[in-house]
Amino acid sequence: MDKPKTSLEQQPFYPWLLLALLIPVALLNYLDRQMLATMKASVSMDIPSITNKADWGMVLASFKWTYAALSPFGGYIADRTSKRRVIGWSLLVWSVVTWLTGHATTFQELVCARAMMGISEAFYIPTALALIADYHTGSTRSQAIGLHQSGIYLGSILGGFAGYVADSPEHGWQWAFSFCGMVGVIYALPLMALLRNSPQTKKQDSPFSQPASAGEPPNSLLRNKNFLLLTLYFTLPAIAGWIVKDWMPDILREKFALGQGKAGVSAILFVQIASIVGAVAGGILADRWSRASPRGRIFTSATGVLLFLPALFTVGNAQTLAIAVTGLTVFGIGWGLFDGNNMPILCQIVGPHSRATGYGIMNLVSTSCGGFGDWAFGALRDREVPLPVIFGAFGGVALLSVILVLQIKPAQEKASP
Repeated sequence: MDKPKTSLEQQPFYPWLLLALLIPVALLNYLDRQMLATMKASVSMDIPSITNKADWGMVLASFKWTYAALSPFGGYIADRTSKRRVIGWSLLVWSVVTWLTGHATTFQELVCARAMMGISEAFYIPTALALIADYHTGSTRSQAIGLHQSGIYLGSILGGFAGYVADSPEHGWQWAFSFCGMVGVIYALPLMALLRNSPQTKKQDSPFSQPASAGEPPNSLLRNKNFLLLTLYFTLPAIAGWIVKDWMPDILREKFALGQGKAGVSAILFVQIASIVGAVAGGILADRWSRASPRGRIFTSATGVLLFLPALFTVGNAQTLAIAVTGLTVFGIGWGLFDGNNMPILCQIVGPHSRATGYGIMNLVSTSCGGFGDWAFGALRDREVPLPVIFGAFGGVALLSVILVLQIKPAQEKASP
């Protein structure tokens, strides 16, 4: 008698195939963010209605505020419908908006395009991380999340080279956005063909078809003390992270009189390579540490945030490019340790049917504050506040977050999600 055929998602290798499918999507999501920061000089030159650094900060913030506002909604939809469909449609919308960004000709059009980009990405990150957590149990969860975040860092690395594309007479910043938009459309086809919802938490494979009772309501999450502490912890270090990602190419270009291409590579390459190392090593460390203590993932993440302090001090006071890059490398290692463990910690305090919603709420708070941070950083630089003072303030905020995360009391992880 023939054995029943095993579906793709039930194959033992599928959790890792799923991860391999999502890493390119994470790469694309962060590629466009870093490209814009790296190509600031070219974009500002072609769009003269961007008149000062505060205007540029508003361009960056328009993405963050939309992304933040819709992240809880994106997570809520993902928890109650098909994560597969949510991810697929998110990539298609991302592709169209990326193409449109390359055709912006005014400050208002660019702000609008970045706000629209926030809509597409608000649905991807909470959904993808929750789907990975569905497939990867406690024994591999931090490693899998860390590898997915490595795709984000690879996207930032590629975006760091975009300054050379912007300076190229044959291409330019408009071509870069148009090309990436087409790549996203093409990749959506194999992604949708191979992506599957988790059998453990599988829902009907069409959006808006699952009753609201499938997951914990958002107000229950807001009554969860551990969740509120994690949200604050997720937010405070991320403000410094947004500043480093969005403003560092421009800082190095002005401070050390670099070309747009070299400034972008110097600001991005080393910090993101270090982030990959931190995320992968931190995932392995956290998974092992969590076997000995339910707080192992928290300790791993907090260690990363503590590295922010010497890193930001070094970057703020650097007198040479080499010293600045050294500080950025230390920051990258710390960021990888921190970033790769937020969803795994969330999984210890929130059930599987509310994780995308929870991460969306965390994104709402974190990214909103990051948007204000971008705008404030630009405004402070317009007023010529010294960089050491600005970075020192952000470092102090990150230190406060370590105290908060140590107050979380996570549950002991079980063998299944």
